[in-house]
Amino acid sequence: MKKHRILIVEDEKAIRDMVVFAINNDRFELIEAENGQQANKCINDQKPHLILMDWMLPDVSGVELVRRIKRDEITREIPILMLTAKTQEHNKVEGLDAGADDYITKPFSVKELSARIRAMLRRVDIKHQDNKIIYGDLILDLDAHHLVIKQQVVEIGPTEFRLLEFFMTHIDKVYSRAQLLDFVWGRSKFVEERTVDVHILRLRKLLKPHGCDTMVQTVRGYGYRFIKDIA
Repeated sequence: MKKHRILIVEDEKAIRDMVVFAINNDRFELIEAENGQQANKCINDQKPHLILMDWMLPDVSGVELVRRIKRDEITREIPILMLTAKTQEHNKVEGLDAGADDYITKPFSVKELSARIRAMLRRVDIKHQDNKIIYGDLILDLDAHHLVIKQQVVEIGPTEFRLLEFFMTHIDKVYSRAQLLDFVWGRSKFVEERTVDVHILRLRKLLKPHGCDTMVQTVRGYGYRFIKDIA
């Protein structure tokens, strides 16, 4: 069973420990950050499925960090639950307007926090029913980590798998090599942009025997996009 990766962004260790204790189970992989800088690194390198975000951080406002996450096309779909001691209605409105998906005030009950997390993750899972991404003749199994095309299992490397996962969840949008590098390798990794071209060629090569290589299109002067099979 695929684990949901949850990032806890909170500068107070006692509260982080309480949250970890409250939601720690074998269905979750928990990541901790105590400031915005650490949070950015975790988001870029580990790509959480859900973020629990404190409002008051030592180096940046949690609200400003939410805005940055939601402005970025790579991270904007990550659901964010704000954790804050601010109880005024205008604070709640500010957090939600910034892009937070939910809001819970401190002190909060462990049961309520767990229930809100489960509800938000259910919405995430709707996009990946049975942990499979299906598009046309392609089925990407996120648990078994394999690709099925027209009922045939196709061997695929880990980098091509992540690249195809991104394409299949971002249909018909053009992405530059730099943007694709952000998703596949993470922003903290220094990899040449031409590396993307190498893996695009490998992806097309494994799709070609099944007539699906035309789904990966080159957009001259910019990058690549993934479209409905036109073969």
